[in-house]
Amino acid sequence: MASAAAKSGLRSLAARVKVAAPARRRMSSSVHDDAHETAKWEKITYAGIVTCTLLAAYNLSKGHPHFDEPPAYPYLHIRNKEFPWGPNGLFETKDHH
Repeated sequence: MASAAAKSGLRSLAARVKVAAPARRRMSSSVHDDAHETAKWEKITYAGIVTCTLLAAYNLSKGHPHFDEPPAYPYLHIRNKEFPWGPNGLFETKDHH
């Protein structure tokens, strides 16, 4: 009982005593400078997003060459025996006649 009363007394004493918080120091900037920097970098970010989006759209809209057949290198598509599903690979679309 005594410890409960002591805890209660300490809590009420701590609630009455107000300790002043130390003042926050600002080194070389003020609130206005921080808001100005934040707004500046937000604008730079949005400008970068728009620029990257436009460049990507331009690059993707340009045509690119499609080659008819790849070069017939002798080390490609070496088949020593038939596949169980036929002469073509499972995902090949070429017809071997």
